[in-house]
Amino acid sequence: MAGEIPDLHAEVRTGTGKGAARQARRDGNVPGIVFGGDNDPLSIQIPFNVLLKRLKAGRFKSTLFNLKVDGHEDVRVICRDVQRDVVKDLPTHFDLMRLRRTSRINLFIHVDFINEDAAPGLKKGGVLTVVRAEVELNVLAGDIPDHITVDLTGKDIGDVIHISDVVLPEGAKPTVERDFVIANISAPSGLRSSGDADAAEDEEAAEE
Repeated sequence: MAGEIPDLHAEVRTGTGKGAARQARRDGNVPGIVFGGDNDPLSIQIPFNVLLKRLKAGRFKSTLFNLKVDGHEDVRVICRDVQRDVVKDLPTHFDLMRLRRTSRINLFIHVDFINEDAAPGLKKGGVLTVVRAEVELNVLAGDIPDHITVDLTGKDIGDVIHISDVVLPEGAKPTVERDFVIANISAPSGLRSSGDADAAEDEEAAEE
């Protein structure tokens, strides 16, 4: 099932060229353009504070949005570029690309862990260490999963969960080819030897 796609509200920007873009910035907006699909490019603008908040939240360039512009049909878009001021590092322009439902895109998908009560390692006091709370997957724009699920049933202390251990939604595939670690179950800190701790640290460092 596709997850809820966040709305991104914008206004049509009147005029074209550098002069119109400068006027948009003077009015407290960031100028942008929407391109791709079967329609002509559309000049838009988003309030500066709204865009800055989105950027600070992270993942702006890897999030699928439902673009809402008055007088135009809603369309799914993904950011392809954000230009910034070289001194202040603040957004000055952005590019959005329209997507068809059959388009393939890379998005970060949340990882859910289930059946913790059925994991012997956790019952013994083991600790679930999540290496990746999100996994970047290549998915269809029209069928974006809300999350992927890791079943902890039967997992014991010392078990390591790789991406190959997870059943991915149909049509989704990892963007990284290697079999990376998602999580592991380690011994309680009081029982863990210094060697085990060092090994765990080395493993996490390798994943970064």
